[in-house]
Amino acid sequence: MQAKENKITGGIIVAAGKKTDPRVLSPLLKIGSITVVKRIVLTFQQAGISPIVIITGYKAEEIEHDLADYGVIFLRNEHYETSQMFDSAKIGLTFLRDKCEQVLFSPVTAALFTPATLQRMLACRAKVVLPSYQGKPGHPLLLANELIPRLLAYDGDRGMRGAIQNLGIESCRLDTDDEGICRNMDDIGRWDALLKKHSQQILHPFLRISIENESLFFNSRTKLLLILIQDTHSVRSACRHIALSYSKAWNMINQLEQALGYAVVARKHGGSNGGKTYLTAEGAQFLAKFQQFEENVRQYAKNEFDRWFINRTFL
Repeated sequence: MQAKENKITGGIIVAAGKKTDPRVLSPLLKIGSITVVKRIVLTFQQAGISPIVIITGYKAEEIEHDLADYGVIFLRNEHYETSQMFDSAKIGLTFLRDKCEQVLFSPVTAALFTPATLQRMLACRAKVVLPSYQGKPGHPLLLANELIPRLLAYDGDRGMRGAIQNLGIESCRLDTDDEGICRNMDDIGRWDALLKKHSQQILHPFLRISIENESLFFNSRTKLLLILIQDTHSVRSACRHIALSYSKAWNMINQLEQALGYAVVARKHGGSNGGKTYLTAEGAQFLAKFQQFEENVRQYAKNEFDRWFINRTFL
């Protein structure tokens, strides 16, 4: 988990793919017992990265189903067949520009870097951090939030690295012993050698934190729904980002309000731009309290897990 003094770091995973390009491996390909895209999500989460945005395109519904319970946000690149990876990255950067202080970016083809490498990158506290292994550049890339407008303005043909070079600022080039940063998923011959090490690195306690009385009325999925309503001012838009049906979302909201005894979501009708949905003051306060409670519980669980299992080599 990120320590309190650390910056809020969001994550972007580009998993749009191309139906017309058979050379591109599917984000749903399994290495070990989990998919490529889920492995990156778990690695990000182990390092305390949040929010995590998945840019989808080809097989979007299948990817959303695979990650439905992992607290990630889905954004679709509707032009995935004709656009480049950097176009998908821009979708994620646009969404996260006002939600975090820095962003980790990775294509779905780089799935075997470790949480320890991410922690080293976060400790650099530079505007741009580029990891390498034996002199070879790799992923993910760490970018300061203040650089996002300039990255979005780049219209060259050299992708993310070209956009970074165009910034004209000094980057922190971090040499690591993590071969996974430069091992793409098309390099099948090296998977087995790295997989065991990577699976050990993402070992962690997995908590599902919820609140209930006679029945469950609030969990991480409801939390994400409220966060997105707060951001988009639209229940329908929020649903699109977390692969949730509109009717199910309102059922969750109604159940929450009934349990709490006050309104959490309010609608503002009319106006030239139509109505908006937003959190009430009480709803926003409840959400903030739950997020702090959740963070405290997860940090305690991680510390205890490390104390009883990792530090004593019982696993």
